[in-house]
Amino acid sequence: MSASRTKRPRDSTPEKAKEKSEIDRIVETAIYLQTEGRRLAKEQCARHGITATQLNVLKLLQAVGDLSLSELSKQMAATNSSITGIIDRMVAAKLVAREQSAEDRRVWRIRLLPDGKALARKVDVAPWELLKAAVAALDPPELQQLIKTLLKISDHVEGTVAAREQRQEKAG
Repeated sequence: MSASRTKRPRDSTPEKAKEKSEIDRIVETAIYLQTEGRRLAKEQCARHGITATQLNVLKLLQAVGDLSLSELSKQMAATNSSITGIIDRMVAAKLVAREQSAEDRRVWRIRLLPDGKALARKVDVAPWELLKAAVAALDPPELQQLIKTLLKISDHVEGTVAAREQRQEKAG
């Protein structure tokens, strides 16, 4: 058990709850979920001798199956060059295989090898599994509302980031 466990934000009194804005509470909760997820991933990774990114790759491939390098990069929100280095290390560790597509020789597919599959199964407290269980506990109407709300937030963040990047490109 780690002594550095993240504390979930809580309001100590009803008066404090009224003082804190709803937006602040939402942002604090999102940060808590991200921080706690990273803490859990870091503990698991240290236990198994892999990085958090490698754990994410393993769990993603376990969940969705083989992916092209480009698909994996998109799912991981990283550049192809960043993912290439990660995959190189995972290939060397015999966790994944990189295979050229028979249909398109420019495409490289990434698939789990037996050691990678075993490790993905062994890591039982991956942050997204914990979050999936928490989300699965919601009633169907709550789940639908959460999906709708998160998609709106995600779209807004994506649009804001894209606009910021465009401004930086024009200025730079």
